Amino acid sequence: MAVNLIAVFFQIVVDIVILSPLLWLAARAIVGKGKARFSHAVLITLIGSLVGDFIGALINGALASIIVLIIWLWLIKHFFECGWLKALAIAIVAVIIFLIIAFFLLLLGLSIFAVA
Repeated sequence: MAVNLIAVFFQIVVDIVILSPLLWLAARAIVGKGKARFSHAVLITLIGSLVGDFIGALINGALASIIVLIIWLWLIKHFFECGWLKALAIAIVAVIIFLIIAFFLLLLGLSIFAVA
């Protein structure tokens, strides 16, 4: 049990380090500086990760994924004070930013291996 708690702790720390800046940037682009605070992005990530792990432990499959998605969207909607469509837009933009960063890191990694 202790090993699982340690793994969950490290997963949440990694989620906060990676997801929070992406959510914050996406929210700033969609709802503006006034409503998009970095501390809110950290809270969204922390609560979303904890609740997602808990729901994932209780329910399996597509139902758990749908419930967790709705909870993440509600957290974005609540903390960034926007509607459901803007919350969905923030989530989509955050994913797009992540994919762009991952693509450039992939290119950087491939170029490092090509030189060596």
